[in-house]
Amino acid sequence: MKKSFLLVIVSLQFFTTQAQQKNRAAVDQAYKKNEIKFNVLRSLSGAFEVVYERSLNKRSSLGASVFVPYNQGKVTEDIDVNYFITSYYRRYFGKKYGSGFFLEGFGMLTSIDGKQLMDENGNLTPNEGPDVIDFAPGIGLGSKWVTKSGFVFEGNLGLGRLLFNAEKTDHDSVYRLGLSVGYRF
Repeated sequence: MKKSFLLVIVSLQFFTTQAQQKNRAAVDQAYKKNEIKFNVLRSLSGAFEVVYERSLNKRSSLGASVFVPYNQGKVTEDIDVNYFITSYYRRYFGKKYGSGFFLEGFGMLTSIDGKQLMDENGNLTPNEGPDVIDFAPGIGLGSKWVTKSGFVFEGNLGLGRLLFNAEKTDHDSVYRLGLSVGYRF
């Protein structure tokens, strides 16, 4: 009888430990600090944007993104941006680790076509100049969802203002717009 009772106790201890390890693995996935994301919305417009984000703690993170148009066809005729590199800081207000509603501050280094429309006696004429490189600070907001298995879904919107060379192009502001899919590791 004692041997049977001891065998049952040891078996229960084994299964309890195994269940705790499975739960711990699911919890640990939510607390991973690195993310890589791909902006699906940009790819529909003929451009590529990839984002890396590193969580600092439960409520904040730092990240960087790179945007490059790849399809120089009819879809991208209206894209005046040659590329941009963005770094950002985010503050999260959700209940889960590094997710939920967020506010962000960003800095964007951008290269924009040097096109200007000149008004000469009521006639708008395009003036093609060299590409303009500029820096734009800005603010944004959005929301992020993270699954237990580590998949990330995010939507964000932001607006920034060119600081140095806005008079050399038709643009004086930049925007961030994204619907991203990624993975937390």
